[in-house]
Amino acid sequence: MKSFPAFFDLAGKTVVITGAGEVASRKARLAHAAGARIVFAGSALNEDLVEEWRDLAEFDARSPSPEVFADAQFAFVASASDEEAARLSDLARAAGALVNVVDRPALSDFITPSIVDRGDVVVAISTGGAAPVLGRRLREKIEALLPHRLSALSAFARSFRDAVAARLAAEDRRAFWESVFDGPIAARVLAGDETSAREAMIDAINRPHTAPKTGVVHIVGAGPGDPELLTLKALRLLQSADVILYDRLVGDEILALARRDALRLYVGKAKSAHAVPQEEIEKRLIEHARAGKIVVRLKGGDPFIFGRGGEELDAVKEAGIEAYVTPGVTAATGCAASAGLPLTHREISQAVTFVTGHAKDDGEPDLDWAALARLGHTLVVYMGVGKADRIARNLIENGRSGATPVAVIEKGTTADEKVLKGRLADLGFLIRAGGVAGPALLVIGEVAAKANGQALSHLAASERRAA
Repeated sequence: MKSFPAFFDLAGKTVVITGAGEVASRKARLAHAAGARIVFAGSALNEDLVEEWRDLAEFDARSPSPEVFADAQFAFVASASDEEAARLSDLARAAGALVNVVDRPALSDFITPSIVDRGDVVVAISTGGAAPVLGRRLREKIEALLPHRLSALSAFARSFRDAVAARLAAEDRRAFWESVFDGPIAARVLAGDETSAREAMIDAINRPHTAPKTGVVHIVGAGPGDPELLTLKALRLLQSADVILYDRLVGDEILALARRDALRLYVGKAKSAHAVPQEEIEKRLIEHARAGKIVVRLKGGDPFIFGRGGEELDAVKEAGIEAYVTPGVTAATGCAASAGLPLTHREISQAVTFVTGHAKDDGEPDLDWAALARLGHTLVVYMGVGKADRIARNLIENGRSGATPVAVIEKGTTADEKVLKGRLADLGFLIRAGGVAGPALLVIGEVAAKANGQALSHLAASERRAA
């Protein structure tokens, strides 16, 4: 370890900053966030800096001298020349201040790290001044894993520290706090429900510490396939999960982001081949949560858009288990955007309707085809590849033009994405000619013509004539 990390209490302490511009402002923002008294010293302060800090800092127009640094705990020197930087750092150091010379670690007493600020929880990342940009990149990755309400959770825990210490023996406290941070109490705080979290915390403190721990279930949308379309919250939950039950549409790249020692259970369903019945999936969610585990039910797209997330949420809640839902980028919006296809367009389509082409026991979807055909705007069909011919026929028989543009998006947002374009009358032939096996999304409407894809209408037409 080249540098020793330490945290200073700057509340009410003086921090002097010499220099001007955005670099000086960045240092001031850090010190101000820690409660310091900010003094900008020197006559070369620019107008933008003065405007930003007019009501938040003090300005000393004197040429920097030992007197300027007399009360300083820290001094930041943001000067252009090495000679001036060395002179100012010597003045500040002689006055008793610790000095940071921006971008000159050899002249500095301390280095300013990249900081993740969550109130009481602060993470500092340093590369010893060797690669500040690398430090910022690491900060971005850590930012993604830490919930923004982490400071609220820290304050919540602090408010109960004395009560826990009075009620539990020292050897039992660690396990107790682990159960709090890993279980439904912390989940409630992070979700903004501090009232019920406090009630649950009081109950946990007052009951015997040997009482069985109950876990929590998170029903999480993994998005349409591209790992970079995961939400920050979904990524954080994957990193904290003890058990992950995942679907067929969740790719290896997304699973690779999960905690390495998490138990991963495949419960996906393929057409006419259910790997695990829905009732069994719900049973497993409940069993693992009752064993005190953090359980993530990871589903492709959004769990509440044709994903049975509502059924699983009901089952878990009826079992008395805490459950939360994290939305995902649904296939319709993600795949359409990836294909350059606007689902709504002011000049073409003012609305969009989502339907499923799949029904229970592989039956015919119970849809009002006449109403769908009359809408005239964008129609998106999930899980419709196997019934594409019937979908097209039902719409045309009920009045939708066979010339209506369609797009088929297979494995959207992934490296294997395939986008085909054609006409509604040729939809089934289009799928066969393009070798589409799924998972795929069908987009029907004028906007489909805008997709960045391969037009195969001529192949579909020749196949139709041959048939």
